[in-house]
Amino acid sequence: MARPAIASIVPDALKNFDSLPDSAHVRQPVVEALFGCSGSTLWRMVKRRDLPAPRKLSERISAWNVGELRRKL
Repeated sequence: MARPAIASIVPDALKNFDSLPDSAHVRQPVVEALFGCSGSTLWRMVKRRDLPAPRKLSERISAWNVGELRRKL
């Protein structure tokens, strides 16, 4: 089975990250791709405070603030 092209699995939010306003929020797959890490490593970085914690947008949805992520890049 052929693997899908990288461009087809990169979320649009990551492609357009530079054009997002600082007040925007992105979900975990975008943050993983942005920092080039797995979900486990991402949460480890949050626990060590190397990355900001996500904000709880609803009971089942957490997302990271784009402005806070830019300051960590």
